[in-house]
Amino acid sequence: MIAAAANLHGATVLVDGCGVGSYAAQIAQRFGAHVEAMDIEPERVAAARRQVPRALVAAAEHLPYASNAFDVVLSNEVLEHVQDDRTAVCEMVRVTKPHGVIVIFCPNRWYPFETHGHYWRGKYYFGNTPLINYLPDVLRNKLAPHVRAYTAHSVRRLFAGLPVRVLRHTRIFGGYDNIAQRAPALARLIRAALYFAERTPLRFFGLSHFLVLQKLA
Repeated sequence: MIAAAANLHGATVLVDGCGVGSYAAQIAQRFGAHVEAMDIEPERVAAARRQVPRALVAAAEHLPYASNAFDVVLSNEVLEHVQDDRTAVCEMVRVTKPHGVIVIFCPNRWYPFETHGHYWRGKYYFGNTPLINYLPDVLRNKLAPHVRAYTAHSVRRLFAGLPVRVLRHTRIFGGYDNIAQRAPALARLIRAALYFAERTPLRFFGLSHFLVLQKLA
């Protein structure tokens, strides 16, 4: 999906929130891209450097890169965690070259589960929690103050007034790799059903937004 959205061959790519470097390494190896990567967690950056030497510890709100530096910027399930998401997207736009592409995956507010766990009476509970994101903000944000979830309007509103245009915006379901490891046949059935749903109005309930933007000249 990323390769279909942006030309990665020989491109200069920033993985904004690289984790342990899996996506950054695959992009470099498969497409011969020049990949830079950053993450706010030093332990993850240390792991990423085993695969991607040019990995830095940095915050998404203060990217340590020159303006107009990258052909492609990838933000994969990171935006929901940053302290200031508007500043983070402004930084993405700043470091992208004119005509370059920004690819974003971030949580869909209307997915039936909050996948980052929740808090209850001061205690954190890990795992998928149903229907939290369907609550009004005042209640939802008490149960899940550590993570955001976006409606289509709210994620696009982050880019209001910035020099970008939307090339593609849809919602997608997950790969459910944990099920695939335990029950491959079941996973194939689930994936087939959900990937078919992505081509129908049922994508409204997808796990994540898939948003592709191009920076204007």
